[in-house]
Amino acid sequence: MNEPLQQTRRYFLGRGAGVSLGGIALSEMLGRRCLSANDETGAQSKIGLKGLPHFPAKAKRVIFLTQSGGPSQIELFDEKPDLIKWAGIELPDSVRQGQRLTTMTSNQKQLVMPTRVKFQRCGQSGATIGEWLPHLREVADECCFIKSMYTDQINHAPAMTQFLTGNQLPGRPSMGAWVSYGLGSENRNLPDYVVMISKMQRPSDQPLYDHYWGSGFLPSRYQGVKLRNGKDSVLYLRDPEGLPREVRRGMLDGLAELNQQRLTETGDPEIATRIRQYEMAYRMQTSIPELTDLSDEPNDVFEMYGPDSRRAGSYAANCIMARRLAERGVRFIQLFHPDWDHHSRLTSWCTARCRDTDQPTAALVKDLKRRGMLEDTLIIWGGEFGRGVAGQGKWDSPEAGRDHHPRCFTMWMAGGGVKPGMTWGATDEFSYNVATNPVHVRDLHATVLHLLGIDHQRLTYRSQGLDFRLTGVEPSTVVQQILS
Repeated sequence: MNEPLQQTRRYFLGRGAGVSLGGIALSEMLGRRCLSANDETGAQSKIGLKGLPHFPAKAKRVIFLTQSGGPSQIELFDEKPDLIKWAGIELPDSVRQGQRLTTMTSNQKQLVMPTRVKFQRCGQSGATIGEWLPHLREVADECCFIKSMYTDQINHAPAMTQFLTGNQLPGRPSMGAWVSYGLGSENRNLPDYVVMISKMQRPSDQPLYDHYWGSGFLPSRYQGVKLRNGKDSVLYLRDPEGLPREVRRGMLDGLAELNQQRLTETGDPEIATRIRQYEMAYRMQTSIPELTDLSDEPNDVFEMYGPDSRRAGSYAANCIMARRLAERGVRFIQLFHPDWDHHSRLTSWCTARCRDTDQPTAALVKDLKRRGMLEDTLIIWGGEFGRGVAGQGKWDSPEAGRDHHPRCFTMWMAGGGVKPGMTWGATDEFSYNVATNPVHVRDLHATVLHLLGIDHQRLTYRSQGLDFRLTGVEPSTVVQQILS
Protein backbone atom coordinates (compact mmCIF):
# COMPACT_ATOMS: atom_id res chain seq x y z
CA MET A 1 0.00 0.00 0.00
CA ASN A 2 1.22 3.49 -0.84
CA GLU A 3 -0.76 5.18 1.92
CA PRO A 4 0.57 4.93 5.48
CA LEU A 5 -1.37 2.63 7.81
CA GLN A 6 -1.99 5.46 10.25
CA GLN A 7 -2.53 9.10 9.47
CA THR A 8 -0.36 10.96 11.94
CA ARG A 9 -0.87 14.65 12.63
CA ARG A 10 2.37 15.43 10.78
CA TYR A 11 1.17 13.42 7.78
CA PHE A 12 -2.24 15.11 7.78
CA LEU A 13 -0.72 18.60 7.89
CA GLY A 14 1.92 17.75 5.33
CA ARG A 15 -0.09 15.79 2.75
CA GLY A 16 -3.74 16.08 3.65
CA ALA A 17 -6.50 17.43 1.44
CA GLY A 18 -5.85 20.56 -0.56
CA VAL A 19 -7.75 22.62 2.00
CA SER A 20 -5.72 21.29 4.95
CA LEU A 21 -3.85 23.62 7.26
CA GLY A 22 -0.57 22.37 5.82
CA GLY A 23 -1.70 23.13 2.28
CA ILE A 24 -2.86 26.61 3.22
CA ALA A 25 0.37 27.37 5.10
CA LEU A 26 2.53 26.05 2.28
CA SER A 27 0.60 28.03 -0.32
CA GLU A 28 1.07 31.25 1.61
CA MET A 29 4.73 30.53 2.28
CA LEU A 30 5.44 29.92 -1.39
CA GLY A 31 3.53 33.00 -2.45
CA ARG A 32 5.12 35.39 0.01
CA ARG A 33 8.68 34.16 -0.20
CA CYS A 34 8.65 33.78 -3.97
CA LEU A 35 10.04 30.26 -3.57
CA SER A 36 9.16 27.16 -5.49
CA ALA A 37 9.59 23.52 -4.60
CA ASN A 38 12.68 23.40 -6.81
CA ASP A 39 14.98 26.09 -5.43
CA GLU A 40 17.21 26.20 -8.52
CA THR A 41 14.49 26.44 -11.16
CA GLY A 42 11.86 28.45 -9.30
CA ALA A 43 11.36 32.16 -8.84
CA GLN A 44 14.19 32.27 -6.26
CA SER A 45 17.08 31.40 -8.56
CA LYS A 46 20.80 32.00 -8.28
CA ILE A 47 20.34 35.58 -9.43
CA GLY A 48 17.92 36.46 -6.64
CA LEU A 49 14.26 37.28 -6.18
CA LYS A 50 12.02 38.18 -9.08
CA GLY A 51 11.62 41.93 -9.40
CA LEU A 52 15.01 42.72 -7.88
CA PRO A 53 16.86 44.94 -8.12
CA HIS A 54 14.04 47.43 -7.72
CA PHE A 55 15.94 50.05 -9.71
CA PRO A 56 19.33 50.27 -11.45
CA ALA A 57 22.10 49.42 -9.00
CA LYS A 58 25.30 51.42 -8.70
CA ALA A 59 27.06 48.65 -6.78
CA LYS A 60 27.19 45.01 -7.85
CA ARG A 61 28.91 43.73 -4.72
CA VAL A 62 29.96 44.75 -1.21
CA ILE A 63 33.22 44.31 0.68
CA PHE A 64 32.54 45.09 4.35
CA LEU A 65 35.76 45.67 6.31
CA THR A 66 34.36 45.21 9.82
CA GLN A 67 36.65 46.60 12.52
CA SER A 68 35.37 44.89 15.64
CA GLY A 69 35.82 46.62 18.98
CA GLY A 70 35.20 50.30 18.26
CA PRO A 71 38.05 52.24 16.59
CA SER A 72 38.72 55.65 18.11
CA GLN A 73 37.42 58.33 15.77
CA ILE A 74 39.27 60.92 17.89
CA GLU A 75 42.66 59.47 16.91
CA LEU A 76 41.83 58.33 13.38
CA PHE A 77 39.44 60.75 11.65
CA ASP A 78 37.70 63.36 13.82
CA GLU A 79 40.29 66.07 14.42
CA LYS A 80 39.59 68.18 17.54
CA PRO A 81 42.66 70.39 18.12
CA ASP A 82 40.91 72.52 20.76
CA LEU A 83 40.71 69.55 23.14
CA ILE A 84 44.14 70.52 24.42
CA LYS A 85 42.46 73.47 26.19
CA TRP A 86 40.30 71.01 28.11
CA ALA A 87 43.06 68.55 29.00
CA GLY A 88 42.40 67.07 32.44
CA ILE A 89 39.21 69.11 32.93
CA GLU A 90 35.91 67.37 33.58
CA LEU A 91 33.57 67.16 30.62
CA PRO A 92 30.79 69.77 31.03
CA ASP A 93 27.31 68.53 31.92
CA SER A 94 25.98 70.42 28.91
CA VAL A 95 28.01 68.06 26.73
CA ARG A 96 27.56 64.92 28.81
CA GLN A 97 23.78 65.33 28.90
CA GLY A 98 23.51 62.39 31.28
CA GLN A 99 24.49 59.90 28.59
CA ARG A 100 24.97 56.31 29.61
CA LEU A 101 28.47 55.11 30.50
CA THR A 102 29.76 51.59 30.83
CA THR A 103 30.53 50.20 34.30
CA MET A 104 34.22 50.55 33.44
CA THR A 105 34.14 54.36 33.64
CA SER A 106 30.84 55.26 35.34
CA ASN A 107 32.57 55.59 38.73
CA GLN A 108 35.42 57.83 37.59
CA LYS A 109 35.45 61.51 36.69
CA GLN A 110 35.08 62.20 32.99
CA LEU A 111 38.35 64.08 32.48
CA VAL A 112 39.07 65.12 28.89
CA MET A 113 42.01 63.37 27.22
CA PRO A 114 43.18 65.24 24.08
CA THR A 115 43.97 63.34 20.93
CA ARG A 116 47.30 61.52 20.89
CA VAL A 117 48.06 62.07 17.19
CA LYS A 118 48.78 64.68 14.57
CA PHE A 119 46.28 65.08 11.76
CA GLN A 120 46.80 65.96 8.13
CA ARG A 121 44.44 67.27 5.49
CA CYS A 122 44.71 64.81 2.66
CA GLY A 123 44.33 65.04 -1.11
CA GLN A 124 42.15 67.55 -2.90
CA SER A 125 39.24 66.76 -0.60
CA GLY A 126 41.10 67.85 2.52
CA ALA A 127 39.84 64.90 4.56
CA THR A 128 41.38 64.79 8.04
CA ILE A 129 43.19 61.52 8.78
CA GLY A 130 45.44 60.81 11.75
CA GLU A 131 49.11 59.90 11.44
CA TRP A 132 48.48 56.27 12.40
CA LEU A 133 46.84 55.71 8.98
CA PRO A 134 49.48 56.96 6.51
CA HIS A 135 48.45 54.64 3.68
CA LEU A 136 44.77 55.55 3.89
CA ARG A 137 45.81 59.16 3.35
CA GLU A 138 46.91 58.15 -0.15
CA VAL A 139 43.36 57.13 -1.14
CA ALA A 140 41.47 59.81 0.81
CA ASP A 141 40.03 61.25 -2.39
CA GLU A 142 38.36 57.91 -3.13
CA CYS A 143 36.59 57.80 0.24
CA CYS A 144 33.38 59.24 1.64
CA PHE A 145 33.78 59.81 5.39
CA ILE A 146 30.64 59.80 7.52
CA LYS A 147 31.55 61.49 10.79
CA SER A 148 28.04 61.61 12.24
CA MET A 149 27.30 57.91 12.72
CA TYR A 150 25.50 56.91 15.92
CA THR A 151 23.94 53.82 17.45
CA ASP A 152 21.81 52.84 20.45
CA GLN A 153 24.02 50.22 22.10
CA ILE A 154 27.03 50.77 24.34
CA ASN A 155 28.36 47.22 24.77
CA HIS A 156 30.08 45.15 22.10
CA ALA A 157 27.75 42.20 21.49
CA PRO A 158 24.45 44.13 21.24
CA ALA A 159 26.12 46.98 19.35
CA MET A 160 27.74 44.67 16.80
CA THR A 161 24.51 42.69 16.49
CA GLN A 162 22.59 45.90 15.74
CA PHE A 163 25.37 47.13 13.47
CA LEU A 164 25.14 43.98 11.34
CA THR A 165 21.49 42.85 11.68
CA GLY A 166 19.54 46.00 12.53
CA ASN A 167 18.48 44.75 15.97
CA GLN A 168 20.43 44.34 19.21
CA LEU A 169 18.96 40.89 19.91
CA PRO A 170 20.35 37.84 18.10
CA GLY A 171 18.01 36.05 15.73
CA ARG A 172 17.67 38.51 12.85
CA PRO A 173 19.33 38.01 9.46
CA SER A 174 22.61 39.83 8.92
CA MET A 175 22.93 42.44 6.20
CA GLY A 176 24.90 39.99 4.06
CA ALA A 177 22.14 37.39 4.42
CA TRP A 178 19.50 39.93 3.35
CA VAL A 179 21.58 40.82 0.29
CA SER A 180 22.09 37.14 -0.53
CA TYR A 181 18.34 36.53 -0.18
CA GLY A 182 17.41 39.45 -2.40
CA LEU A 183 20.09 39.40 -5.08
CA GLY A 184 21.81 36.01 -4.99
CA SER A 185 25.11 35.71 -6.83
CA GLU A 186 26.41 35.55 -10.37
CA ASN A 187 28.75 32.67 -9.47
CA ARG A 188 27.20 29.22 -9.09
CA ASN A 189 30.44 27.74 -7.76
CA LEU A 190 30.89 29.95 -4.70
CA PRO A 191 28.55 31.11 -1.92
CA ASP A 192 26.67 34.39 -2.23
CA TYR A 193 28.03 35.57 1.12
CA VAL A 194 31.57 34.84 2.35
CA VAL A 195 33.08 35.73 5.73
CA MET A 196 36.75 35.84 6.77
CA ILE A 197 38.19 36.51 10.23
CA SER A 198 41.73 37.76 10.67
CA LYS A 199 44.21 35.33 12.17
CA MET A 200 45.82 37.50 14.83
CA GLN A 201 49.48 37.38 15.78
CA ARG A 202 48.39 36.94 19.38
CA PRO A 203 45.24 35.30 20.78
CA SER A 204 42.23 37.62 20.68
CA ASP A 205 39.97 37.82 23.72
CA GLN A 206 37.13 39.40 21.74
CA PRO A 207 34.47 36.88 20.66
CA LEU A 208 32.93 37.02 17.20
CA TYR A 209 29.59 35.22 17.27
CA ASP A 210 28.17 33.22 14.39
CA HIS A 211 24.93 35.21 14.44
CA TYR A 212 26.91 38.24 13.18
CA TRP A 213 26.81 36.58 9.76
CA GLY A 214 23.81 34.33 10.36
CA SER A 215 20.60 34.04 8.35
CA GLY A 216 18.23 34.41 11.32
CA PHE A 217 14.73 33.42 10.25
CA LEU A 218 15.71 33.34 6.55
CA PRO A 219 16.42 29.88 5.13
CA SER A 220 19.91 28.83 6.20
CA ARG A 221 21.23 28.89 2.62
CA TYR A 222 21.60 32.67 3.01
CA GLN A 223 23.95 32.65 6.00
CA GLY A 224 27.58 33.64 5.52
CA VAL A 225 30.04 30.86 4.70
CA LYS A 226 33.16 31.31 6.80
CA LEU A 227 36.50 30.63 5.16
CA ARG A 228 38.83 29.25 7.84
CA ASN A 229 42.50 30.10 8.28
CA GLY A 230 43.65 26.49 8.53
CA LYS A 231 44.62 23.84 5.98
CA ASP A 232 41.01 23.38 4.90
CA SER A 233 39.29 26.69 4.17
CA VAL A 234 35.92 24.93 4.40
CA LEU A 235 35.56 21.88 6.64
CA TYR A 236 34.55 18.51 5.18
CA LEU A 237 34.94 19.78 1.63
CA ARG A 238 37.53 17.25 0.54
CA ASP A 239 36.50 13.72 -0.36
CA PRO A 240 37.90 10.87 1.74
CA GLU A 241 40.99 9.16 0.38
CA GLY A 242 40.10 6.61 -2.31
CA LEU A 243 36.68 8.05 -3.16
CA PRO A 244 36.52 8.80 -6.90
CA ARG A 245 34.65 11.87 -8.09
CA GLU A 246 32.18 9.80 -10.09
CA VAL A 247 31.23 7.90 -6.92
CA ARG A 248 30.70 11.18 -5.07
CA ARG A 249 28.58 12.44 -7.98
CA GLY A 250 26.42 9.33 -7.91
CA MET A 251 25.97 9.56 -4.14
CA LEU A 252 24.87 13.20 -4.42
CA ASP A 253 22.43 12.36 -7.20
CA GLY A 254 20.89 9.66 -5.01
CA LEU A 255 20.66 12.00 -2.02
CA ALA A 256 19.11 14.71 -4.18
CA GLU A 257 16.44 12.31 -5.38
CA LEU A 258 15.56 11.27 -1.83
CA ASN A 259 15.57 14.86 -0.59
CA GLN A 260 13.42 15.96 -3.52
CA GLN A 261 10.84 13.34 -2.66
CA ARG A 262 10.76 14.59 0.91
CA LEU A 263 10.58 18.19 -0.25
CA THR A 264 7.57 17.35 -2.42
CA GLU A 265 5.87 15.77 0.59
CA THR A 266 6.58 18.48 3.15
CA GLY A 267 7.41 21.71 1.34
CA ASP A 268 10.10 22.35 3.96
CA PRO A 269 12.42 25.06 2.54
CA GLU A 270 15.29 23.71 4.64
CA ILE A 271 15.25 20.58 2.49
CA ALA A 272 15.64 22.77 -0.59
CA THR A 273 18.58 24.39 1.18
CA ARG A 274 20.08 20.97 1.88
CA ILE A 275 19.82 19.96 -1.79
CA ARG A 276 21.43 23.17 -2.91
CA GLN A 277 24.21 23.07 -0.32
CA TYR A 278 25.21 19.52 -1.29
CA GLU A 279 25.55 20.72 -4.87
CA MET A 280 27.39 23.86 -3.79
CA ALA A 281 29.85 21.81 -1.74
CA TYR A 282 30.51 19.57 -4.75
CA ARG A 283 31.29 22.57 -6.96
CA MET A 284 33.35 24.22 -4.21
CA GLN A 285 35.66 21.21 -4.17
CA THR A 286 37.12 22.71 -7.33
CA SER A 287 36.45 26.43 -6.88
CA ILE A 288 37.74 26.88 -3.31
CA PRO A 289 41.25 25.42 -3.83
CA GLU A 290 41.63 27.60 -6.93
CA LEU A 291 40.37 30.65 -5.03
CA THR A 292 42.61 30.23 -2.00
CA ASP A 293 45.80 29.43 -3.93
CA LEU A 294 47.53 32.81 -4.07
CA SER A 295 50.58 31.48 -5.91
CA ASP A 296 49.33 33.05 -9.14
CA GLU A 297 49.42 36.54 -7.61
CA PRO A 298 52.46 38.54 -8.81
CA ASN A 299 55.01 39.84 -6.32
CA ASP A 300 53.93 43.44 -6.82
CA VAL A 301 50.49 42.57 -5.41
CA PHE A 302 52.01 41.23 -2.19
CA GLU A 303 54.27 44.28 -1.97
CA MET A 304 51.26 46.57 -2.39
CA TYR A 305 49.25 44.81 0.34
CA GLY A 306 52.18 44.84 2.74
CA PRO A 307 54.60 42.56 4.59
CA ASP A 308 51.85 40.54 6.27
CA SER A 309 50.11 39.66 3.01
CA ARG A 310 51.91 36.32 2.57
CA ARG A 311 50.79 35.08 6.00
CA ALA A 312 47.70 32.95 5.47
CA GLY A 313 44.68 34.27 7.34
CA SER A 314 46.13 37.71 8.03
CA TYR A 315 43.98 40.76 7.37
CA ALA A 316 46.25 41.61 4.43
CA ALA A 317 45.92 38.14 2.90
CA ASN A 318 42.16 38.29 3.45
CA CYS A 319 42.02 41.61 1.58
CA ILE A 320 43.63 39.89 -1.42
CA MET A 321 41.10 37.09 -1.04
CA ALA A 322 38.29 39.68 -0.93
CA ARG A 323 39.42 41.08 -4.27
CA ARG A 324 39.59 37.55 -5.75
CA LEU A 325 36.08 36.79 -4.49
CA ALA A 326 34.80 40.07 -5.94
CA GLU A 327 36.36 39.17 -9.31
CA ARG A 328 34.44 35.87 -9.22
CA GLY A 329 31.07 37.52 -8.68
CA VAL A 330 30.54 36.87 -4.95
CA ARG A 331 27.87 39.33 -3.83
CA PHE A 332 28.77 40.09 -0.20
CA ILE A 333 32.25 39.69 1.28
CA GLN A 334 32.88 40.48 4.94
CA LEU A 335 36.23 40.69 6.71
CA PHE A 336 36.33 40.84 10.51
CA HIS A 337 39.37 42.30 12.25
CA PRO A 338 39.05 42.18 16.07
CA ASP A 339 40.81 43.85 19.03
CA TRP A 340 40.03 47.51 18.41
CA ASP A 341 38.81 47.65 22.02
CA HIS A 342 41.43 50.03 23.46
CA HIS A 343 40.39 50.62 27.09
CA SER A 344 44.06 51.04 28.01
CA ARG A 345 47.41 51.65 26.30
CA LEU A 346 45.68 53.56 23.52
CA THR A 347 48.91 54.65 21.85
CA SER A 348 50.19 51.07 21.52
CA TRP A 349 46.92 49.11 21.20
CA CYS A 350 45.26 51.26 18.56
CA THR A 351 48.48 51.76 16.58
CA ALA A 352 48.92 47.97 16.39
CA ARG A 353 45.49 47.57 14.82
CA CYS A 354 46.30 50.39 12.40
CA ARG A 355 49.52 48.61 11.39
CA ASP A 356 47.50 45.44 10.76
CA THR A 357 44.94 47.11 8.54
CA ASP A 358 46.10 50.43 7.08
CA GLN A 359 48.29 49.32 4.17
CA PRO A 360 46.11 46.39 3.00
CA THR A 361 42.93 48.49 3.22
CA ALA A 362 44.43 51.24 1.06
CA ALA A 363 45.85 48.59 -1.27
CA LEU A 364 42.40 47.04 -1.74
CA VAL A 365 41.02 50.42 -2.83
CA LYS A 366 43.93 50.94 -5.25
CA ASP A 367 43.78 47.37 -6.55
CA LEU A 368 40.07 47.50 -7.33
CA LYS A 369 40.44 50.88 -9.00
CA ARG A 370 43.27 49.80 -11.28
CA ARG A 371 41.23 46.75 -12.33
CA GLY A 372 38.19 48.89 -13.13
CA MET A 373 36.15 47.32 -10.30
CA LEU A 374 35.94 50.10 -7.74
CA GLU A 375 33.10 51.89 -9.49
CA ASP A 376 30.73 48.95 -8.94
CA THR A 377 32.24 47.54 -5.72
CA LEU A 378 31.11 49.18 -2.48
CA ILE A 379 33.76 49.13 0.26
CA ILE A 380 32.57 49.81 3.81
CA TRP A 381 34.99 50.39 6.71
CA GLY A 382 33.95 50.77 10.34
CA GLY A 383 33.12 49.32 13.72
CA GLU A 384 30.11 49.02 15.99
CA PHE A 385 30.69 52.34 17.84
CA GLY A 386 33.38 54.89 18.66
CA ARG A 387 35.35 55.95 21.73
CA GLY A 388 34.69 58.63 24.33
CA VAL A 389 36.69 61.81 24.82
CA ALA A 390 37.38 61.14 28.50
CA GLY A 391 40.46 59.18 29.39
CA GLN A 392 39.90 55.76 30.92
CA GLY A 393 42.31 55.52 33.81
CA LYS A 394 44.75 58.38 34.43
CA TRP A 395 44.18 60.60 31.41
CA ASP A 396 47.81 61.77 31.04
CA SER A 397 49.36 58.34 31.52
CA PRO A 398 50.71 56.14 28.68
CA GLU A 399 48.43 53.45 30.14
CA ALA A 400 45.27 55.49 29.53
CA GLY A 401 42.63 54.37 27.05
CA ARG A 402 39.13 55.34 25.92
CA ASP A 403 35.80 53.73 26.76
CA HIS A 404 32.94 52.81 24.41
CA HIS A 405 30.94 55.68 22.93
CA PRO A 406 27.83 55.09 20.79
CA ARG A 407 26.64 58.68 20.32
CA CYS A 408 29.07 59.57 17.52
CA PHE A 409 31.70 57.79 15.48
CA THR A 410 33.18 57.73 11.98
CA MET A 411 32.86 55.26 9.13
CA TRP A 412 33.90 55.53 5.53
CA MET A 413 32.80 54.05 2.22
CA ALA A 414 34.41 54.01 -1.21
CA GLY A 415 33.34 53.06 -4.74
CA GLY A 416 29.98 51.54 -5.58
CA GLY A 417 28.07 54.77 -6.16
CA VAL A 418 29.17 56.94 -3.21
CA LYS A 419 30.69 60.37 -3.78
CA PRO A 420 34.48 60.22 -3.56
CA GLY A 421 36.45 62.81 -1.65
CA MET A 422 33.53 63.78 0.56
CA THR A 423 32.97 64.24 4.28
CA TRP A 424 29.40 64.09 5.58
CA GLY A 425 28.23 65.16 9.04
CA ALA A 426 30.11 66.62 11.96
CA THR A 427 30.43 66.32 15.73
CA ASP A 428 30.70 68.88 18.50
CA GLU A 429 34.06 70.21 19.72
CA PHE A 430 34.49 67.18 22.00
CA SER A 431 33.58 64.51 19.41
CA TYR A 432 30.88 63.53 21.92
CA ASN A 433 27.61 64.41 20.18
CA VAL A 434 26.53 64.66 16.55
CA ALA A 435 26.32 68.30 15.53
CA THR A 436 25.03 68.03 11.96
CA ASN A 437 23.51 65.41 9.64
CA PRO A 438 23.12 62.42 12.00
CA VAL A 439 23.30 58.95 10.40
CA HIS A 440 21.92 56.03 12.40
CA VAL A 441 23.06 52.49 11.62
CA ARG A 442 19.59 51.88 10.13
CA ASP A 443 20.23 54.76 7.71
CA LEU A 444 23.52 53.11 6.76
CA HIS A 445 21.68 49.86 6.03
CA ALA A 446 19.06 51.65 3.93
CA THR A 447 21.82 53.43 1.98
CA VAL A 448 23.80 50.26 1.31
CA LEU A 449 20.69 48.47 0.05
CA HIS A 450 19.85 51.48 -2.12
CA LEU A 451 23.29 51.36 -3.74
CA LEU A 452 22.60 47.71 -4.56
CA GLY A 453 19.34 48.67 -6.24
CA ILE A 454 17.09 47.61 -3.35
CA ASP A 455 14.33 49.64 -1.71
CA HIS A 456 14.84 48.77 1.97
CA GLN A 457 11.10 49.10 2.64
CA ARG A 458 10.22 46.53 -0.03
CA LEU A 459 12.74 43.81 0.82
CA THR A 460 10.75 41.88 3.41
CA TYR A 461 10.36 38.35 4.73
CA ARG A 462 7.38 36.98 6.61
CA SER A 463 8.20 35.22 9.87
CA GLN A 464 5.85 34.42 12.75
CA GLY A 465 3.08 36.43 11.11
CA LEU A 466 5.13 39.60 10.63
CA ASP A 467 6.83 41.10 7.59
CA PHE A 468 10.39 41.80 8.70
CA ARG A 469 13.01 43.92 6.99
CA LEU A 470 16.63 44.80 7.70
CA THR A 471 15.82 48.38 8.70
CA GLY A 472 12.92 47.41 10.97
CA VAL A 473 9.87 49.58 11.57
CA GLU A 474 11.59 52.68 12.94
CA PRO A 475 12.31 55.56 10.55
CA SER A 476 15.26 54.91 8.24
CA THR A 477 16.52 57.24 5.55
CA VAL A 478 18.76 56.74 2.54
CA VAL A 479 21.54 59.31 2.81
CA GLN A 480 20.99 60.73 -0.66
CA GLN A 481 23.60 63.46 -0.23
CA ILE A 482 26.50 61.00 -0.34
CA LEU A 483 25.35 59.23 -3.51
CA SER A 484 27.12 60.02 -6.75
